[in-house]
Amino acid sequence: MLAWYRKNGRTLPWRTTDNPYHILVSEIMLQQTQVDRVLPKYLEWLTKYPSFSVLAEARPADVSRTWYPLGYNIRPMRLQSIAQQAMANHGGQLPSDKATLLSFKGIGEYTAGAIRSFAFRERAAILDTNVARVLFRVFIGKGDPKSHAMKKRLWQLSEAVLPHRHVFDFNQGLMDFGATLCSARKPACPTCPMRNYCKSFGVY
Repeated sequence: MLAWYRKNGRTLPWRTTDNPYHILVSEIMLQQTQVDRVLPKYLEWLTKYPSFSVLAEARPADVSRTWYPLGYNIRPMRLQSIAQQAMANHGGQLPSDKATLLSFKGIGEYTAGAIRSFAFRERAAILDTNVARVLFRVFIGKGDPKSHAMKKRLWQLSEAVLPHRHVFDFNQGLMDFGATLCSARKPACPTCPMRNYCKSFGVY
């Protein structure tokens, strides 16, 4: 996975920063939204709201207008709420520990893991839609990938396969691998570097 990512990984602006606020903005924007739609809005957002303090004090109507047309309009309100919590309780910063991150309304297991891994370079697992699909296909292959029991198992897998070094590259690689090669509808199985031991090879 590391070798594949170093050769095929996408160049994205949120991968060139370790600013927790920038990482948070990218992760919230990328929820259920394609990268090419997020790219221009991410840059516009950070120009208008460059910090938690600026976002926390902005008018909600302006925040919603700036978000348009990304959709799922609860997301900008969540971002502003997180900014206000950060300003009120954490000196305008995001903490790095999982328990405190999860205390923020709007930050769940995946987003907490992404912030810890991408902003603080900690050894933290992630499980978004792309990662879950890759892990399910490669290591499991059968069952309901959307069931509660399977999701719990996939989280355990995500933690188990996480290396002790190059965690940032590994997690980004998993996401890119699922987005571009092990895609939902037309995975490129014949050229997959994991085809020799993938539980789902030959199924798609």
